Amino acid sequence: MRIIVTGGAGFIGSALVRHLVNEVGAEVMTIDHLTYAGNLASLREVEGSSRHHFLHADIGDVQKMNEAIASFKPHRIMHLAAESHVDRSISGASDFVETNIVGTFSLLEASRNYWSTLKPDRKDEFRFLHVSTDEVYGSLGSEGLFTEVTPYDPSSPYSASKAASDHLAIAWHRTYGLPVIISNCSNNYGPYHFPEKLIPLIILNALDGNPLPVYGQGTNIRDWLYVEDHVRALHLIASQGRPGEKYNIGGRNERRNIEVVEAICTLMDDLRPVQHSHRELITYVADRPGHDARYAIDATKLETELGWKARETFDTGIERTVRWFLENEWWWGPLRRSVYGGQRLGLLKGK
Repeated sequence: MRIIVTGGAGFIGSALVRHLVNEVGAEVMTIDHLTYAGNLASLREVEGSSRHHFLHADIGDVQKMNEAIASFKPHRIMHLAAESHVDRSISGASDFVETNIVGTFSLLEASRNYWSTLKPDRKDEFRFLHVSTDEVYGSLGSEGLFTEVTPYDPSSPYSASKAASDHLAIAWHRTYGLPVIISNCSNNYGPYHFPEKLIPLIILNALDGNPLPVYGQGTNIRDWLYVEDHVRALHLIASQGRPGEKYNIGGRNERRNIEVVEAICTLMDDLRPVQHSHRELITYVADRPGHDARYAIDATKLETELGWKARETFDTGIERTVRWFLENEWWWGPLRRSVYGGQRLGLLKGK
């Protein structure tokens, strides 16, 4: 099995590459543009494997994508390359439009060019998995869950760009027959998570004794999904999912943001005790513009049709995550020092 993974040096992408190479035994080509969030150190576990190949390229470069796909001859393309941080999209939307929309279009076209040349049996087994987010659905009230038929209602430039890319992907299936499957996941967390996101930011700020910023009153709710559970689901969907279908992936672990921060503080108090509780570092800051109130995924289709189930609860997953960050400064230290030091992102001018 030969698989191309785009965005494979990112957080979820690298977890997927490690899983495919080490657990599945697939031959993988990682394609990554190595923007600020792409990190070859996240692929250290597979860098010596004969089953792993790396290509430094932009998915928007149609010629390079055509050449890479034609030469590697993949059975699957798993598309994770994306600009993904909501805060950065607020103050710099153009990169999100270019990568998430135009880049996805370019990759779909290159994939279609390749797929159209395949013999019938290879055509039938080929899959293009487009990996997306639950943020395309917008914001939930206090009740209900996102399902695969929930109407799209994106709130941020990031989620709007992902919604557009979802529509492109399904259109390439309906118009051209390209065997596309879409997955929409809830908030991921775990090892190798770039420290601009909530959970690694809070862990590292707590370790340094810095303020722990919480937007608004911390009442926004997210459904948390441990990254290793997510990549198991992605492999399963690509293997057994039906072309033209969507599958929602969620951990069934809803937590208010303040509860997430407090859980990290409790673990830090046990693992890196200080004179007073780390909770004293919690600082409420002005809310993010357009901040969705609640996300929650109904993963029934994935669980019943394909038999997937999350292995980690939030409690077990967050402990694994905190311990990993405490034990792996070799990975996050250079990022904190030279790429992102924990400053507030996504502020509008004059705010």
